[in-house]
Amino acid sequence: MFVLHRRTKIVSEVHTKPVENAIAILQRDMNVYLRRKDVYGPMYEMNKKMQEREDQQEFKGKNNEIQLVYNQELAEEAYRLTVETERILIEAADDLGFVYGLLFISSEFLKVSPFWYWMENTQKLGKYVELEEKVYESPKPVVRFRGWFFNDEVLFMKWHIDDDHDTTWKMAFETLLRCGGNMAIPGTDKEARCNWKLAAEMGLWITHHHAEPLGAEMFIRAYPNEEPNYLENTALFEKLWEDAVIEQKDYKVIWNLCFRGQGDAPFWASDTSGQFNTPEKRGALISQVVRKQSEFVKKYVKDPIFCTNLYGEIMELYKEGCLDLDPNVIKVRADNGYAKMVTRRRDNHTVRVSSMPDPEDKSPQGIYYHVSFYDLQAANHITMLPNSVNFVDNELANVLANGGNDFWVINCSNVRPHVYFLDAIRKIWFGQRISDESHSQAFADEYYKAGVEAAKCYQAYSAAMPKYGPEEDQHAGEQFYTENVRIIAHHMMLGNKKADELVWLTGNVPLRRQVKKIMDICSEAEPKLKALYEQCKEVGKSLRTTAFSDQIEKDLGVHWRMAKGTHIFCEAYEEFRNKNYKKAFVRMGDSWQIFKEADELLQKDDGKWKNYYGNDCLADIKHTAYMAKKAMGYIREVGDNVRHDQWYRDEIYAPEDQKVFLLLVTDRHMTDKQLYEAMKSKY
Repeated sequence: MFVLHRRTKIVSEVHTKPVENAIAILQRDMNVYLRRKDVYGPMYEMNKKMQEREDQQEFKGKNNEIQLVYNQELAEEAYRLTVETERILIEAADDLGFVYGLLFISSEFLKVSPFWYWMENTQKLGKYVELEEKVYESPKPVVRFRGWFFNDEVLFMKWHIDDDHDTTWKMAFETLLRCGGNMAIPGTDKEARCNWKLAAEMGLWITHHHAEPLGAEMFIRAYPNEEPNYLENTALFEKLWEDAVIEQKDYKVIWNLCFRGQGDAPFWASDTSGQFNTPEKRGALISQVVRKQSEFVKKYVKDPIFCTNLYGEIMELYKEGCLDLDPNVIKVRADNGYAKMVTRRRDNHTVRVSSMPDPEDKSPQGIYYHVSFYDLQAANHITMLPNSVNFVDNELANVLANGGNDFWVINCSNVRPHVYFLDAIRKIWFGQRISDESHSQAFADEYYKAGVEAAKCYQAYSAAMPKYGPEEDQHAGEQFYTENVRIIAHHMMLGNKKADELVWLTGNVPLRRQVKKIMDICSEAEPKLKALYEQCKEVGKSLRTTAFSDQIEKDLGVHWRMAKGTHIFCEAYEEFRNKNYKKAFVRMGDSWQIFKEADELLQKDDGKWKNYYGNDCLADIKHTAYMAKKAMGYIREVGDNVRHDQWYRDEIYAPEDQKVFLLLVTDRHMTDKQLYEAMKSKY
């Protein structure tokens, strides 16, 4: 037997940053998990020294090692781990092979779960672990490049582990490596460039946002006084691309070739020349540009790997035969943001062109896939993907069956809200088939030490979500409430008869019918959400961990409150249209209060998670509550008189005093909130 204990040495002939970081992770795990006494708290120094003395005495003469030795006969990123009596031998041919081997010791022998940090999942094993002599071969992934895109990472911008930016990102990258990932887009825009070096030092390949060619700085940031027109400013565009290549040439990079606009939009949306008014002209320019970008990379990098994202409008151009691409470039297709392999909806433009890899295309293919999305319509960002594991498993199985196994980048945003589906996809990219039943039970066992009741909550989640369309993927995330309430409030206060922003959902109908459609969707979902939320609350009471309450229970609580708040908001709008202003005022106040409750539930975190959701600026439940309050004030302006005293008299004065005007008012004017509190029991 090999005895793994806190004084087991790690001896390596490999001295690279990725391997040194992985060694540090394993040493930390050994120190945390292989002990009986808690070495933290006010007695820290004394306990620590006592622990060290006990270790020295107990393990005296029991010296053993974990040895890292190169073996160039092993495949790329593979490892062989041999447990002997006095050593564990890790053999690998490259950095990631050693990294995965070291993390295997952590997961297999110390029982450290992939998402241990995000799920509060730690356990002490005692002072040592006995391991039988055995040879372990690394698992073989079915996807070559597999990683996460830390996109819309706004929560990470204001919340940091130990108030440190790099510590936060190192934990995120560690989690990705524990999942068997090897690639990252380490943030969006400036954040990505800030994190390139750290991601590389963890051993990860780097790739880029689909709107950032070669990871270059956005043109209009570098040259704010110039027009973002490639034909007018060719030299300036190309300098940015070349500078980006020079900056990254010493990292492992899958170079993203693309040409979109200055933001997540087509280039012709901001083009001022008017030359690109046909698909053929647009495709010709994109083809020309990506060839030029590849030339810059080849100038500085030997045997580079390229990808290009067939995303949104680019997919449509490709389907129409308007793009001329090198067959060796990995063609990356994208889902629609709701885990369905069709082109995304943009504003009111919905075509749902299939983006499934082409089985007839023998060139390398991959996918950009979302478990988190932001589309200002109905997507999820701070709550779980609203579709089922069965659905995701089926889509990704079809991706593999159609040859899309060269490149998978998964939009994980801020990690913590999406661990359930990230855990599912890590299994899929190693060839497992999973289901709602199997994955939910495995997840509940791993992170909650729970029985079937916790798993059943996950299995029922998708069916409880609002359904906004007939397609199987058309379940709504939290943006369905927040975006649409704010849109309706805006148009209501401007007196508009239709919201163009809602045509994608309702068709080209008047605002009153648009509101009715949203109200019906929410009123149907509301009781299902409430029932499942109450079920989760009961399950959570029986668990020893708070992670269940902080994850799915919180998601459902937020969904239920916002579905209810949206339903009531729409009722208030109907009362307003019917000139029942007092009732509309109170119902709008009810909506405001319910959205406030939803925000308070979201923000209810303490300890290391305090203020984790503090920068919820995309869904922005707090601002949605504010807009409902603002609409309430607007209704008062319409329904009350110019001096703001009529409703006050009606609701506060005794009936015999209401028409006596010797004194106009006898108190200071009521705020909207005070008036709402006075009126709500009646209306």
